Formats: sequence, C-alpha cells, structure tokens
Amino acid sequence: MEPDQFNIRHLAAMAAVVDQGSVSLAARAVNLTQPAVTQGIAKLEAQLGVRLFDRQPGGMAALEAAQRLKPRIDVALRLIGSNRVTAAQVRAFVALARAGSYAAAAAMTGVAEPSLHRAVGDLGLAVGSRLVDRRGRGVMLTKPGMALAQRLRLALAELRQGLADLADLKGEEGGRILVGAMPLSRARLLPDAIMRFRADFPQVDISVAEGAHAELVGPLRDGEIDMMIGALRDPAMALDLEQRALFEDRPTILARHGHPLAIGWDADALRRFPWILPPEGTPLRQLWKAMFAELGGDVPAVPIECGSVMTIRQLLVGGDYLTLLSYDQLALELEAGLLADIGPAPGAISRTIGLTTRADWRPTRLQQQFMAAVEASVREMTS
Repeated sequence: MEPDQFNIRHLAAMAAVVDQGSVSLAARAVNLTQPAVTQGIAKLEAQLGVRLFDRQPGGMAALEAAQRLKPRIDVALRLIGSNRVTAAQVRAFVALARAGSYAAAAAMTGVAEPSLHRAVGDLGLAVGSRLVDRRGRGVMLTKPGMALAQRLRLALAELRQGLADLADLKGEEGGRILVGAMPLSRARLLPDAIMRFRADFPQVDISVAEGAHAELVGPLRDGEIDMMIGALRDPAMALDLEQRALFEDRPTILARHGHPLAIGWDADALRRFPWILPPEGTPLRQLWKAMFAELGGDVPAVPIECGSVMTIRQLLVGGDYLTLLSYDQLALELEAGLLADIGPAPGAISRTIGLTTRADWRPTRLQQQFMAAVEASVREMTS
C-alpha cells in the first residue's frame, strides 16, 4: 500500500477514536456521523491488514497498531492542514509539483489532465490559496503552493514511516531505506554499510540518490530521502536538520602517476600547478583555502571546478593537475598506479563526515538498524 492511498478523513477519524476512546465522541470531534467513523475504521483495518481497536462495551481501546500509527497520523494531518483535503487532491498536486506541467503529471499518474486540473483547483479552495500560475505549457507554483507541496511530501513520508512501523509490528521485514550519498561516502563507507545491513535484513531494499549537498538537502527536507551521508555543514545554517558526526577525514593531495611533484614539493611548487576543486562554499574548498592560508602567500588558480570524482580522476590522469580528496575516494586508481598520493594536506586540515537527517525525523526500527550498520562500518574503517 502506498501512503497516498489513505482516505484522509478515515485517518482523522482513527486518530480521534484513539484520543476520545469512543466512536460517538470521535464523530463529534471530526464532524462525521458515527456510522461514517465506524465504516472508516473498518476500511482502514482492511487496508492495513491489522486490527486497530478492541471493541468494548465501554468504548474503543486502541491496540498497539493504532498506538504506533497515531503519532504518524497526527504529524501528517498537521502538515496537510485541512480536513477538507482529499487523497486524490494530494496525489494530483504532488505529481504536478514534481512534473512541472499537467501533461507530464498526467503521464506520471495515469490520471486525465481535466481530472488533475479539477483536483488541484479543489485543493486550492480547500486550503484557501492559489497554488499555481500558468507559465506557457507548464506551471509555476506560487509561494503558498511551494510551501504546501513540501508539507504534503512530508505528510506522505510520515505515513510511509507509519506503514513501515506496522509492517515491523506484523513481523514483515520489507520496505525501502532511502539514502542520499555525497561524494566521500560512495567509495567505501556506504557500500560497506549496505552489505552489512543486507546481511541481516535481505528483504529490505536500499535506494541510493547520489549528489552534492546542495542537490540532496532539498529531497531530505521534503522527506523524499531518509538521510544523507557525507561532509557535515555549519549547524547554524541548517537549524531544521540534525547532524551526527561519524569520523574526521584528512584529505590528501592527489595527482597523476609520474607528476613532477610526486618526488617532493613545497608551498611554491603547489602554487605552480593548476587545481581541480569543488565549487566555492563546499567543505573541501574551504579546507583548501585554509591549507594555503596556513602555508602563506597567494592562493593558486582553480581553472576547473568539479564535484564529480569520476571526472576529476580522468582529468588528473590526463594532465598535471592537482586536487584535494580523501584517499578512499580514489583508492582503486591509487593502488593501480594511475594516480599518486603526493602527501597529506599541510596543517590541521580535516572535515567531519557524518549523517544528516531532519531534526523532527523519527526513524523506524529498520532505519535505526541501517544507521547502526553505518556506524559499525565507520568503527571498522577507523580502527
């Protein structure tokens, strides 16, 4: 079952029954009839394949499944923001926000364009805001539309977490871990953690999204990935995120095999050769600047800005460029003799590598197990 298949009113009714302990009180709380609440809960139980309540003469006692699901539903309903919103409207608007046009959203969802237009229009009425502006053949979200799209994606992510909680309760090991991999994590840490995790949980799928911090932080904030692994940022710039340090990485200066500096170098020699570095504002670029600040003198030219390790590798092999990277990121090329490690970065130059999640994220048991696998891999790497 997908989280956008829930009937939102049924979810609100279930949460109200947990709070009130009776169908009659819950019906008044959510402005539904008692039969509608009863039928909604029955449909939810059928969808989920689990009993949510123990029907007793004195009321409704929430079973463990309802108790696990209730906090997730509360968060999702708060994010959705209106009991007039329907699941069809959520599906339509999230698809439109992702696709950028009604035609593309129709192709993505299999829903006819007129139906999508109607659903998005009704959603705007339900929340009291204009959500989109037409731009040629596409659409552009308004500011309220962008804010709502993010909230709806987070609501769906929270309900997805709830489904995973219920699967765990039923003893079903399945689902998917969504990981954002920044460059340093891809070479050794993440592959080792995935193999370690899947040795214990072979039924759980892993989805890895590669990218730089700037490319992954949006999907993380929207709930489209569970966590990011890579260089941490200044906490003051990401108050809505939680960062957990794993280890300190000491970058090294790399060049092609046979590079003139492979036999030795000084600060002036480092300035004579062109550098390949990631863009301004990245931790590695800041470390490189700190390295030359400590060495004194001018900062050398950076004719090529690049964050792709694969591209950097090919450029290093083909010319007299220098770069600053972790040894692990190009370990195979170094061991094969294609590249040379000409020495660690001078001075106390290091970057903190860790896990980044949303500050309000509540991981499932399997997500906790995956993070434990990451930490176990770090201990093995650094021992």
